[in-house]
Amino acid sequence: MNMTPKEIVAYLDEYIIGQTEAKKSIALALRTRWRRMQLTGEMQHEIMPKNILMIGSTGVGKTEISRRLAKMMRVPFIKVEASKFTEVGFVGRDVESMVRDLVLTSVALVREEHKEANEDAIKEYVLNKIVDKLLPPLPPLASESKKAEYAASRERMRQRVVNGEMDDKVIEVEIPKGGMEFNDTGMPPEMAQMQESFSKLFASLNKKETKKEMKVSDAVRILDAEASEALLDMEAIKAEALKRAENGGIIFLDEIDKIAVSSKSQGRNDPSKEGVQRDLLPIVEGSSVTTKYGPVKTDHILFIAAGAFHLAKPSDLIPELQGRFPLRVELQSLDEEALYAILTQTRNSLLKQYQALLSVENVTLEFDDDAVRSVARLAQQANEKTEDIGARRLHTILEKVLEEISFDAEAYAGQTYTVTADMVHEKLDLVIEDEDLSRYIL
Repeated sequence: MNMTPKEIVAYLDEYIIGQTEAKKSIALALRTRWRRMQLTGEMQHEIMPKNILMIGSTGVGKTEISRRLAKMMRVPFIKVEASKFTEVGFVGRDVESMVRDLVLTSVALVREEHKEANEDAIKEYVLNKIVDKLLPPLPPLASESKKAEYAASRERMRQRVVNGEMDDKVIEVEIPKGGMEFNDTGMPPEMAQMQESFSKLFASLNKKETKKEMKVSDAVRILDAEASEALLDMEAIKAEALKRAENGGIIFLDEIDKIAVSSKSQGRNDPSKEGVQRDLLPIVEGSSVTTKYGPVKTDHILFIAAGAFHLAKPSDLIPELQGRFPLRVELQSLDEEALYAILTQTRNSLLKQYQALLSVENVTLEFDDDAVRSVARLAQQANEKTEDIGARRLHTILEKVLEEISFDAEAYAGQTYTVTADMVHEKLDLVIEDEDLSRYIL
C-alpha cells in the first residue's frame, strides 16, 4: 500500500491517542521500505531497514501502533516476547523460531488474498459440487432433448441452492483424510523437514475418503476448503509468502529490556540474557533462516523492539545490538486527558464496544460526560497508586463499573441505561482509596 507518512499518522490517530513521535518514526520506517522497493540493482540491497527501539511503560500504545500498521499495510506481523528466549532448554524456544513464525503468518496472509481473488471461481466450484449431489447424473447415452431437459433442471436446482431453499437438504460429502500438518516454529529445521516427510508419507498411504451425510449449509464449509485446495496454486503462494516475509515482514520484539543486563543489578552473573542478545544479533543484522517453505533472508525484515526500561537502560544492551536499532522513540505515560480522549475519540473505543455488546441484549447504554471524566481520573489515580499499566487500566475500571448491568442485562431489555458520575464513584471510590484493595481489584 502506497501511503505517505502523513497519511499513515492520520490513520493511526483514529485508533491511538498521542505518541506522535512514535507514529512518525514507524511511518518513516515503512515509507523508507516502499522507497527502497522502487529502486533497482545494488542500491536496493544496500539500503537497510530503519529498526526502531520504543521506550515506554506498558499500555501506552507500543504494540498497538505496530499491530495497526501491519493490519493496514497487509504485511506479515508477529509479536514475540524477548524474555521467552532466556528459557531455552526448559520451556523456551530458539531465536530463529520467530522468523519461522513470521513465514507461517505470511503464508496464511497470502493464501487468504489468493482466496479472495478467486472467490467467484471457488463459489462456482462449491455450487457445482452441491448440484451434482442433489441431482442424479445424466445417462451417458441420453438424447439431445433429454440433455436440454437435464440442463434446464440443473439450472433450476442451481437457483434454488443460491436462494437458500436447499440449505436443510441432506447430502453425502466426501471428506478427505489429509496428512498430519506440522508446524516448524519451535524445533530445529532438520527436525521440521523430517516431520514434513513423515506427513507426506502418511498422506500417500492413507488417501481414502470418508463419506458423511450433512446439510447443504454445513457442506459448503467442507467444499470451500476442497475448492481452495483444488483451485489455488500453493507453490505460487509459498513463493510470494517468502518474498513478502523478507521484504515486508515486521517482527515486534517486546520486553527487550528483560534481556538487558543492568549494571546496577545482580544480573551480571546471568549469562542467558546476554546469550539471547548474541543470538538475536545475526538475525537482526541479516542472516538466512531455514524454514519448511525454504530459506528466508532477514536482511530487510523490520524489527521493532520495545520495553519499559524501568530497571535497565537501552545502553545496557550489548553495543552491537544497540547499533542495529538506530531509531529511538520514547512514548509518554498517559495522563487524565489522554485517557479521556482514548475513551471518547478513538474509532472503536471501549465505550463503543460495551454499547455494541449490550445492544445485543436490546439495552441502550449511554455515558454521561462527567462519568467518562470520572473513569479517566480514577484510572489515572489507580495507575499512580499501584502499577502503571496505561490504557489497560480503563478496561478493569469499566468492567467494574458495568458489572451489574452486564450481569442483569435481560432485566433492562428495551430500556436506556445511563452511567453517571455518581455510579462510577459509588463503585470505585472505596477501592481506589484502599491501596491494598486496589491492587487486587484494579
